[in-house]
Amino acid sequence: MADLSGKTALVTGASRGIGRSIAERLAADGAEVAVHYGTNDAAAKEVVAAIGQGAVAIRAEFGTEDDVATLFAGVNSWLNGRKLDILVNNAGILGLTPLGQVGVEEFNQGYDVNVRAPFFIVQEALPLLSDGGRIVNVSTAVTRIAGPFVHYAMNKGAIDVMTRTLAQALGSRGITVNAVSPGVVDTDMGAWVHSSPDLESAIVSTIALGRLGRPDDVADIVGFLASDGARWVTGEVIDASGGQWLGPNAG
Repeated sequence: MADLSGKTALVTGASRGIGRSIAERLAADGAEVAVHYGTNDAAAKEVVAAIGQGAVAIRAEFGTEDDVATLFAGVNSWLNGRKLDILVNNAGILGLTPLGQVGVEEFNQGYDVNVRAPFFIVQEALPLLSDGGRIVNVSTAVTRIAGPFVHYAMNKGAIDVMTRTLAQALGSRGITVNAVSPGVVDTDMGAWVHSSPDLESAIVSTIALGRLGRPDDVADIVGFLASDGARWVTGEVIDASGGQWLGPNAG
């Protein structure tokens, strides 16, 4: 565990899945955490209750008008003049529609949540972010692995580019910017993998470590990147897939 005592952290999409695990990990390391969520008030309150003192829930539905402004109205109220030390861009939506059936509305919604929102969140966060702060973006291994989720992979490819570009731009302030790229993680968002036993076993057979990912597998990497131990790591996109699709299964 790292020591994040006295640090403040904003985690987007933190009411469930990977985001919740990240929020809980940063809080366990001592940070005060703003738990952003879109619509599920009950889930967000559950996370805040689980974390305890220092946590607050902030609602803002990405992909709607004034979404980022709404988020930062809450963030600024919570910070109350303090600096933000850690920003984790985790919120995202996964579109399962095949390429030939993706309509303009679905394409735009994915872009708004997965690309536009993180971009403008960073823009709003920069004046608040402390020198020596941390930005961690949650990407996906499907930017490396060709798969059926084309528009989603395109969105996250933009996040990878933003990560490297920001790392260069913010280095003079000592701010590190990195991304974590999960493979298939056993969450609500990844529930499609359980749609049939054959599908699940087929997916697991492509993973070198022989199991589906867990939210804490990703959260522990984010915890490291948010810590002083990662002070010399920036501009990196770290694969967190358990070695998915590294090559033919030798087992």
